[in-house]
Amino acid sequence: MPEMTARTRSVILAICCSSLFVVSLDNTIVNVALPAISRDLGSSVSSLQWVVDAYLLVLASRLMLAGSTGDRIGRRRVFQTGLMLFGLGSLLCSLAPNTGSLIAFRMLQAVGGSMLNPVAMSIITNVFTERRARAKAIGAWGSVAGISMALGPLLGGVLVDAVGWRSIFWVNVPVTLVVVVLAARFVPESRAERPRRIDPIGQVLVVLLLAGVTFAIIEAPVRGIGSPWILGSAAVAVVALAVLVPVELRRREPLLDPRFFRSVSFSAATVIAIAAFAALAGFLFLNALYLQTTRGYSALHAGLLTLPMAAAVALLPPLSARLVGTRGPRIPLIVGGLGLATGGALLTGLTETTSLGLLLVAYVVFGIGSGMVNAPITNATVSGMPVSQAGVAAAVASTCRQVGSALGVAVLGAIVTSRTTGPGAVGLAEASHTAWVVVTVCGIAVAVLGVVCTSRWGRRADERAATRIADEVGRQPAAA
Repeated sequence: MPEMTARTRSVILAICCSSLFVVSLDNTIVNVALPAISRDLGSSVSSLQWVVDAYLLVLASRLMLAGSTGDRIGRRRVFQTGLMLFGLGSLLCSLAPNTGSLIAFRMLQAVGGSMLNPVAMSIITNVFTERRARAKAIGAWGSVAGISMALGPLLGGVLVDAVGWRSIFWVNVPVTLVVVVLAARFVPESRAERPRRIDPIGQVLVVLLLAGVTFAIIEAPVRGIGSPWILGSAAVAVVALAVLVPVELRRREPLLDPRFFRSVSFSAATVIAIAAFAALAGFLFLNALYLQTTRGYSALHAGLLTLPMAAAVALLPPLSARLVGTRGPRIPLIVGGLGLATGGALLTGLTETTSLGLLLVAYVVFGIGSGMVNAPITNATVSGMPVSQAGVAAAVASTCRQVGSALGVAVLGAIVTSRTTGPGAVGLAEASHTAWVVVTVCGIAVAVLGVVCTSRWGRRADERAATRIADEVGRQPAAA
C-alpha cells in the first residue's frame, strides 16, 4: 500500500465511522418510532418484534461471512456494496405500504449493514498499521457507537414528531450516497494475503438455527405453542444445531469452531454478550412502547426521558476500557451486571402511574450497567484463545451481541404479547413485570460469569484450552 498522509488516514477513519454511525443509529432510532409505525400500519406487538428482529437476525447471521468476503474479493468493494444496499433498504423502508413489506425491507437493510462494520474495521486496521495510531483509531470507532446510541432516541423523537416515522429511514440515504463517493475517492482497495475460507454449509445452518429459535419465541403467543408452525420451527432449530457441531468440527476454518467453547473465558463471554445485549435490546423495545403507548408521551418526550440512560451508555465505555487495561475485565463486568440487574429490578413493579423519578433512576442505573459491560466482552472472549484465533473469536463476540439483541426483543416481547390485548397493547405495564425479572436475571448472570471467567481457576482452564486449540487447529486437515 502506498504511503498515506495523516490527513488521508483521518478521512478514511471518518468514512468508516460514518458507516458505523448510521448502522448503530438505526438500531436505536427505530425503537422510538415503533408506536407510530403501529398506529399507521396497524402492527401488532409481535409484528413490531419482527420489524426489529428481522434486521438483527440477518445482521447476526452474516457478520462473519461479510468479513471473510471482504478479505477475499476486496474490502472497499464489499464496503461500497454494503453502503448501497443499506441505503436502498432504508429508502424502501420509508415507502413500505404495510408491516410485511417493512419487515422485508429491513432484512435488505441488514444485508447491507452486515457488510459495513466488520469490513470497515478491517479497513481501519489495514490503514492504521502503527500500534498507537491504531489504538486511537479504534477508540474513536468505539466512541462513535456510543454517540449514535445517545443520539438515536432524541433524533428519532424529533423526526417522528415533526415529520413522521418514515423520516427515520430517509436520513440514511444521503449519508450512504456521500460515503460511497468518498470511499471510491479515498479508501484504497485491499485484500487479505490469506483470506479465510467461506463456509456455506455453516452459514446456512446458523441462519436456520437463529431463525427457527426466534420464530418459535415470537410467534408462540400468537399461534399457540402446539401450532405446527411453532413445532416445525423449533424442530428446524434443533436439527440445525445437531448438524452444525459435527460439520464445523470437520472444517479447518469453520464459521464457528465448537472447540472454542473449551475456553472458560470464551464460553462465559459469549453468554455475557447474549445476556447483556438481550437486556439492552429488550429494554429499548419495551420502554419505547411503555412511554408512548401506556403513558401517552410523544416520541420526542420519550426520547428525552431515556437520554440519561443513553448518555451513560455513550460516556462510560472509555472508563470501562481503561479499567480493563489496568485491572482486568472483572470490575467492569461485575459493575455492569449489577447495574443491569438493579435497573431491571426497579422496573419489576412498573405501573401506568410509576413516578418519573423512579423511572429516571432506573434508566440511569441501567445505562451505567450497559455502558460498563461492553468493553470487557471482547477482552474476555479473546483472553482464552491462541493469538492466531483472536480475530475470529472477536468476530464471534460481535455476532453474539446481535444474537442477544434479537433474543431479547423476541423473549421479552413474547412475554408481554401473551399478557396484553389488541394492537394498542392494553395492560402492557403490568404484563411487563415478568419481562423485567428476566432482565434482572440477565444482569445477575453477567456479574456471576464475570467472576467465574476471571477467577484463578478460569485463567488456568483458559491456558490449557488455548494450548489444545492451537495444537488441534494446526493438525486439522482442510475439509474437502
